[in-house]
Amino acid sequence: MIECIFTLDYEIFGNGEGSLHEQVYKPAQELKGVFEEVAAKLVVFVEVAELQKIENSGADSAIDDVKHQLRELYQNGHEIALHLHPQWYNAKLQNGKWDLDYTEYNLCTLKPERIGFIVQKAIGYLGRIIGSPAFIPLSFRAGNWLLQPTATIAGILAQYGIKVDSSVFKGGVQHLHRLDYRLACGNGWHWRFSNDVNVPDIQGSLLELPIYTEMVPFWCMITGKRFGLQQKTRAAKSGGDAKGGPPWRVGRLRDYLRLQYPLKFDFCRMTLRELTAMVERVMRLDAMTPSVLKPLVAIGHTKDLMDLGTIEVFLNWLRQRDIPISTFASLYSRRLLESCPPIYAPQLHATPANCSHTSITRW
Repeated sequence: MIECIFTLDYEIFGNGEGSLHEQVYKPAQELKGVFEEVAAKLVVFVEVAELQKIENSGADSAIDDVKHQLRELYQNGHEIALHLHPQWYNAKLQNGKWDLDYTEYNLCTLKPERIGFIVQKAIGYLGRIIGSPAFIPLSFRAGNWLLQPTATIAGILAQYGIKVDSSVFKGGVQHLHRLDYRLACGNGWHWRFSNDVNVPDIQGSLLELPIYTEMVPFWCMITGKRFGLQQKTRAAKSGGDAKGGPPWRVGRLRDYLRLQYPLKFDFCRMTLRELTAMVERVMRLDAMTPSVLKPLVAIGHTKDLMDLGTIEVFLNWLRQRDIPISTFASLYSRRLLESCPPIYAPQLHATPANCSHTSITRW
């Protein structure tokens, strides 16, 4: 039993560059239209810290449009979830550019009282944005997927009412930040956790629904679509330094020096051929274990949205194959995550023979 969950990271570029209208509001509005055309819902991971700082500073007049859009998304039944890049909370606007505090880049490494302050502040602001001050988001995604070290952040998120995390991408490694999700490759389609997000714990207070990945030869990542997005973001990511420089500049070569690399189920960066081939591989597996729930969590970013046509065709492709599009809240409310045991989920590999990502031409 397969259900697709489309998650959208709602944010500008990671160094503070970009406009809310062009990188957030406009693409989200277009995507909202595509999903509502087929009566499907999104999980919108709202990067709250940047919106709060932008509003307080008056740096971008589109903040009012963004707030109205989020209220509308919430009222229309899309799931509003919490996403946090904590480097924003000590940010300063200098000469029209944001100077972010990269010493707070990984929320998990901060002191417990600082983590609690940031989470509480973010949830409160999110509730005010959508017009429901008592709102508690069900789901969380860490900035840059950093949910290690886990124990402190897991306890604090649970304390504030968060029940689901979707930060893990199996096989992921970031040496600079000591992120290592390779151990999670042996886990099920979903699992509870407490002290280490990699290690299932049936008594854990949080439930992990990882971003779906397949391990592929590194050269399968080279496509024209990804190259176009890299060109689009290169100027933004070469912006000014701040407190030691953006951490994405250092140490990434070690992350990529592998024969197999995790390909995320990314509906903004993947071609139609990649998307359909990935789901078809899971469908073949599902035919052998149809009673097991297989949540396929897809990820996208507002700032990466440049090909609505592919997304529209893919949604219809899923519908033709009777694969439902769901949300974390829907799965949770239907108690499907409890009724289906979190059994082992094979980590699929796309070999050169079946890898559909090798061409640098767009589908």
